Amino acid sequence: MKLFGRQAETAALDELLNRAADGAGSALVLWGEPGIGKTALLEYAAEAASGAVVLRCRGTQMEAGLAFAAVHQLLWPVTDQLDLLPAAQAAALRGALGLGRDETELFRVGAAVLSLISRLAQVRPVLVVIDDAQWIDEASAHCLGFVARRVAGEPVALLVTGHQDPAGGPWEGLPAMHVAGLAEDDARELVADVIPGADRELVERTVAAAGGNPLALHELPTIKPESEALTPLGRPADPPLGPRLKRAFTGRAAAMTPPARALLLLAAAEDRGDRDLVHRAGAEWHVGPAAWDEVLRSGLVRASGTRLEFRHPLVRAAVYEATPFLQRQAAHRALAAALPVEAEAERAWHLATAADGPDEDVAKLLEQTAEQCLRLSAGPIAARTLRRAAQLSPQPDAAGRRLAAAARAAWQGGDAELARELLEEAEGLSGEIAVVRTSGGLRGILEFASGRPERAHRYLVGDMSEVAETTRAVQLGTVAVRAAWSAGRPDLQQEALEQVRGLPLDDEPALAALLPVLRNWWACYDPDGRESPVRLDFSGETVTRLSGAAWELLPPVPLVQAWGVEGDLLDVLRVQAEQLRRRHELAGLAMVLSQTAILDTAAGRWDAAQAAASEGLPLAQEVGADHVATQFHGTLAALAAPRGQERAAAEHIDHILRVSLERGVRALSAAAYWHRGRAALFAGRAQDALVDLECLAKPGHEAAHPSTAVTASVDTIEAAVQTGSTHIAEANLVLLAEWAQRSGATWARAGHHRSRAIMDGGPQAEELFRAALEEGLGGSPFEYGRTRLLYGEWLRRARRRADARLELGGAAEIFERLGAQPLRVRALRELDLADGPAARRAPDSAAGLTAQELRVARLAADGLTNREIAAQLPISPRTVGHHLASVYPKLGITSRGELARINFEDGLRLGPAGD
Repeated sequence: MKLFGRQAETAALDELLNRAADGAGSALVLWGEPGIGKTALLEYAAEAASGAVVLRCRGTQMEAGLAFAAVHQLLWPVTDQLDLLPAAQAAALRGALGLGRDETELFRVGAAVLSLISRLAQVRPVLVVIDDAQWIDEASAHCLGFVARRVAGEPVALLVTGHQDPAGGPWEGLPAMHVAGLAEDDARELVADVIPGADRELVERTVAAAGGNPLALHELPTIKPESEALTPLGRPADPPLGPRLKRAFTGRAAAMTPPARALLLLAAAEDRGDRDLVHRAGAEWHVGPAAWDEVLRSGLVRASGTRLEFRHPLVRAAVYEATPFLQRQAAHRALAAALPVEAEAERAWHLATAADGPDEDVAKLLEQTAEQCLRLSAGPIAARTLRRAAQLSPQPDAAGRRLAAAARAAWQGGDAELARELLEEAEGLSGEIAVVRTSGGLRGILEFASGRPERAHRYLVGDMSEVAETTRAVQLGTVAVRAAWSAGRPDLQQEALEQVRGLPLDDEPALAALLPVLRNWWACYDPDGRESPVRLDFSGETVTRLSGAAWELLPPVPLVQAWGVEGDLLDVLRVQAEQLRRRHELAGLAMVLSQTAILDTAAGRWDAAQAAASEGLPLAQEVGADHVATQFHGTLAALAAPRGQERAAAEHIDHILRVSLERGVRALSAAAYWHRGRAALFAGRAQDALVDLECLAKPGHEAAHPSTAVTASVDTIEAAVQTGSTHIAEANLVLLAEWAQRSGATWARAGHHRSRAIMDGGPQAEELFRAALEEGLGGSPFEYGRTRLLYGEWLRRARRRADARLELGGAAEIFERLGAQPLRVRALRELDLADGPAARRAPDSAAGLTAQELRVARLAADGLTNREIAAQLPISPRTVGHHLASVYPKLGITSRGELARINFEDGLRLGPAGD
């Protein structure tokens, strides 16, 4: 195939095909404006892939609303291979292709397509060609994007073309190449090839008008200009390329006979490439063989077997848009009449496109199509379909009902902004109560996800009595309790909790098996303490049932952690996340991932927590769930603090507070203060830490929150002890002791023992430290390491160096494994001190500093005050001053300013001012 100026692109395609032939599959997205030559590059690749199986599909505007239409087109030639797949995958794929009635899950369809292509690739390499991806239906796009990311170990090459940069869409993360316009010299060569012997004026005029667009370079020289149709030479301002090409294509079509123009219109309106359908509709319009010959000879349309396609989508667009509406309307109706009986979705869309006013029959057809889309996990398509159904609804109540259903589909599909917009439209037509009933109380869920929790509570509590199903009322009530907890309002929490408990739960089959677990979780919210939750060990059957339940029934992880009853919740969340992925319910998936990340962080699975946050944060941002996105920032701050990444922690905390303070989400504000306090505490700035941590229990403070105050009390006590704030330490010890007694949570009992040990400091401390270690700190390796560090420091001060080394070494190993660098450094410094006086000389220090003097000097050079240094080592502030008085003459300096310029890594030399 002859191409001009595409050396870089063809080289990339050759490399892609060669890698695939060697078993190292990969994908490439070619993107650029219409007519830029992307399809020509696909043809080059198809020709170059000699001996490979080539599977093709092309997106069309008409099929963009039909779930799995592109997958159907791609795999239709190989459907005889479906029997080779595992039964579950084969059934899912048959359902997606319309060959069976099995319920379709997006994840399973993606896995089935991947398995099928992999099996084909065992015989011959496979080239998958996806043209005009911007018009591919959403379900197919996500499915094929899933496949594209998983062909690395297969002899498979996958090529995608589209108009836009793939970042942010279903092809995000795939290698991409922008296909730009041709350089002027290459453009001249192409025009000369299209029109051999063309005069220079024609060539230069075409090159100037086309702007490097190969399609324009092909078409414009062959069309006689209409007076001033092309920009005259020398005129600097040209109209956009698109309109000129459309005028050019329209001019060619206008010269055809009426039957040929009618056939072109039918083909443009059909937009799927179904030659048989166009033929049947054309026959009703008395379009005969002569018209078919004329159209095919024009070169505007190509036919191959049962397929019919325009040479380029711009040709179809030009023909369609230049035709008056009444003629387009007639074409869509003719196509709808020619469709087979079972093609309900296609008929609905043709009739909807033809409609110029309300039509209840068409609206019902669209509603049925939307239900089918929802069964195929195609929520966004369902939302658009229902919105069009509402536009065609003669009665306001029916329009409002369909808009409310569209809002729920949009939310499930991950578009909170569209869901809110549709709800507002629906309420304007049929009123709030009717919309609540149809949408299942969606307004409260949306408010909970991104608005003010107190308002969400009000909506949810009120809507519990309006929804028809008890299960849905329980879900709304549970989220209402959770919203009140987020707002830090125990009174509202109790109000919602009483309503949930007052529902007729025992008679609800869907909830009966889960009630013991649900009631146990609800007890976590009870501020009066009439009921206390207990730790439950979930059976496999219970995990399965819970993982299939709605995310709305799950409790906030920080609350169940405070009670120590998180149990097997992580297993439930992980299974539920996989199910939500398969159903493509993005909003629920983001919610579940945020909770999973919190549990992984506490359990010391920091890499897993980071991965969950990295996946969930952009997802939450994409679906418009602001508070869920903020929770992910909280997880990232919680990970950054012990790692010593203070700048990263501060950025995440600032983001949290920008959202949470304005909207009154006290649970998030409290978490931000806690993470900031911990970051300062681990960095040795106990005073800064205490400023943030003591706010958590201050009535009326913007960050005051009962649950967070309890779980952070261990850190507050440590900061208070280091700064000598005895009254704060004692108040928080009382709070922690009461909670340990009420909840019986392992972390609280262990934290209470540890806190008493560091406050006591005397002989009794050892027994308390050992009691804390025996509790195990609630399964948190990081907190276990902190206890060993504090115990080791106490042992070292008691001159029990061998015992100290054992605890400090164990703590250092834990911190090294977790990546908790600040506390690892602290543990190693203590180990150095535990080695005894003989080892306290810094061997490379010409100044003769002792290890303790060197340690004090480093901390002072970092800007810590005498009190902060004393708290970290720990020694008295007076002893710090004594050490610094010895350090200054040994280093030949006289101030802290000069100390900050000392290079501690290179012979303790004084650097120049300003370094």
